[in-house]
Amino acid sequence: MIRTRLDYVLLDRRMKLKDLAEATDLAVNNLSILKTNKARAIRFSTLNELCKALSCTPGDLIEFVPDIKEDAQLDE
Repeated sequence: MIRTRLDYVLLDRRMKLKDLAEATDLAVNNLSILKTNKARAIRFSTLNELCKALSCTPGDLIEFVPDIKEDAQLDE
């Protein structure tokens, strides 16, 4: 499973979603969807704007979390 870490990055930078929206010119509701891991996809242009505004890399914003059920089935 791919998950965003936007909530942690914002917390680390003591930044509110509204401030990020203003810095990136992205809609607060779209950023909220990313923050709560409800997004099904993300555009590279969006990722680029987030990285610029937060001074981070894509790896800081996105992580891979193995699915324990899938891993267990592969081991059998």
